[in-house]
Amino acid sequence: MEHVDLTGHWAGYAALAIFFVAYLLVILEEMTGMRKSKPVLIAAGLIWGMIGVAFTAIGQAPAAHEHAAAVIEEYGELFLFLLVAITYVNTLEERRGFEVLRGWLVRQGLSYRQLFLLTGFLSFLLSGILDNLTTALVMGAVVMALGRDNPRFAMLSCISVVVAANAGGAFSPFGDITTLMVWQKGKLEFFEFFDLFLPSVVNWLVPALLMFLAVPKGRPARLEEHVTAKPGMWGVVILFAATIATSVCFKNYLSLPPAMGMMLGLGYLQLLAYALSLKGGRRGDEDMVLDSFAQVQRVEWDTLLFFFGIIFAVGGLGVLGYLALASKVLYTGLGPLPANVIVGALSSIVDNIPLMFAVLTMDPAMSDGHWLLITLTCGVGGSILSVGSAAGVALMGQARGIYTFSSHLKWSWAVILGYAASILVHLVWNAALF
Repeated sequence: MEHVDLTGHWAGYAALAIFFVAYLLVILEEMTGMRKSKPVLIAAGLIWGMIGVAFTAIGQAPAAHEHAAAVIEEYGELFLFLLVAITYVNTLEERRGFEVLRGWLVRQGLSYRQLFLLTGFLSFLLSGILDNLTTALVMGAVVMALGRDNPRFAMLSCISVVVAANAGGAFSPFGDITTLMVWQKGKLEFFEFFDLFLPSVVNWLVPALLMFLAVPKGRPARLEEHVTAKPGMWGVVILFAATIATSVCFKNYLSLPPAMGMMLGLGYLQLLAYALSLKGGRRGDEDMVLDSFAQVQRVEWDTLLFFFGIIFAVGGLGVLGYLALASKVLYTGLGPLPANVIVGALSSIVDNIPLMFAVLTMDPAMSDGHWLLITLTCGVGGSILSVGSAAGVALMGQARGIYTFSSHLKWSWAVILGYAASILVHLVWNAALF
């Protein structure tokens, strides 16, 4: 695929201006009342329209089509993965799974502060097995159930869950899309990623401890009666785990897109829903009936369309040459250490996937220690802002009005301290790899 540099072209300048205006409107969502997907959808369409005009003018229209098809493929895989993951989360909620978990946690007699640490810790561990987005969706639902009578606890816990989910995904080869990209490129061996475990723990623990004192004292109100899960709840849990395992196996052992494994997992859920509906119809038990299509309809479309706009807008900037230019300037002019730190910080504004793709495309000469560093920073840098990671964006949709851009921004200073601390720990702990 031929690459054309249009960074000095009118289309390049106009695309940058459109992107910044759209992103400003995303940040001002609470003030304007405009859902975040709307400005980025417009921006993506305009940017690619200008790419089409510019490429056609220089006789490169087929190249523009190839670039667009590549971005469509990337978004299509993400869309299908998200569609299934969110559907499973919705189904667990409908089967009262999170209410059962909430009830169990409340019955343990834990305080809000203990629950704050526990939900963050569980998010960190789960993200290394699942992906950070699925972990954030699952634990976010638990946090919202626990904090339904205490919005401040819910808000702080959501921040902790986002940071923990991103940190937990950074030390696992399949915990985040960026770690998968590095692994597939052969830059690091499978078990080398686990050298990032301690730095990743520090990345979450530092801001968590700083926020701990701001968590309200007291305990959630005890349930008046025992919550009983609807029939099939544990079946959904088992099938969700089987779906994630299927997705990982498709990726690791069959070299197939993980989204295909997720769609197979959606088939698992459809069969379970059919079996439950048959039993429910015979018994006249409405709780037994599970309408899986209704759970698909409850997907947060604002979030999915936001991802579409961001991926296409940023992908468009990459086609115009801006991402490659930024990587070249950073790694050539500054060197790998400051460049990797800066790229990680940029992932709080720009999606980490195209950033990591740009770094892998430039292929700078770096030691294993530096490849681990960019894996760490690109994985956890998105925690600085709520819109910097898939976990944060998804949780904003799930905890609408509680976990927002501005509420996260108030604690960004603590997340930045955790970001810096994790880098220092990596430089010391894994010094032999540099």
